[in-house]
Amino acid sequence: MAESQDELSNIAESLKSLGLTKYEALVYIALLKVAGATATEIHEISGVPRASVYPVFDRLIQKNLVSVSNTSPKRFDAMPPEEGISNLLASIEDNAQEAKKVLSDIFSQRIGVERGTQELIWSIYGLDNIHIRISDLVHHAKQSIRIFCNMQFFTPGMIETLEASGENIAIEIIVDQWTGDVPRNLKVLIKKAPIGHGIDNKIITGGVFLFDCKRVMVIMGPQNEGLTGLYSESDGFVRFFSSYWRFFKDWARK
Repeated sequence: MAESQDELSNIAESLKSLGLTKYEALVYIALLKVAGATATEIHEISGVPRASVYPVFDRLIQKNLVSVSNTSPKRFDAMPPEEGISNLLASIEDNAQEAKKVLSDIFSQRIGVERGTQELIWSIYGLDNIHIRISDLVHHAKQSIRIFCNMQFFTPGMIETLEASGENIAIEIIVDQWTGDVPRNLKVLIKKAPIGHGIDNKIITGGVFLFDCKRVMVIMGPQNEGLTGLYSESDGFVRFFSSYWRFFKDWARK
């Protein structure tokens, strides 16, 4: 059954989301309809201008979507959709990983900008987003990590991240309880006291995460609802919560 124009447009848009141009998508779709075709035949089937067909073929060959014969005239054939889409997804994943690596290097080496007396504080909403940011901060810590919070923040993934952070990083944790074995590179103080407080029949919970005495993540919010994280690298913010940490460390030792 022949596809309608709307169906072809939708398929082309889907392929564009995988990194193809409009012409590349139309040529690939046209090639799937025939068992090998010349550039002229694909021009007629796809509606892509004849002058554009050969450059499109070159790009599709590079993307492992099209093969070409050694005959004269050359004939082109499409990779089966299962293989072709897998090749596109693999290329996207490779590009994403490379971009992530380069951007992470840029981020880790960023230079502070003088902003006078302005104290910059960023808000992060939702426990999942907070966990992602904390994991990134743990990964980039060089000297010390100090944490004061309750056990709900210590997912298995976060404990594994802390455990893998390296022997040269001093990790101190004050927590209301601990489940399972304590990794040998973590120093854990357990203080069985309520870290949360009740307001309007809601349990307000929170925590403080200090990284290298340079970066702070403060978490607060209703225990069973969306939490908010406040992140800052400002000197005033860091000094205040460093003092906060020392106070609770002395309290936890009693």
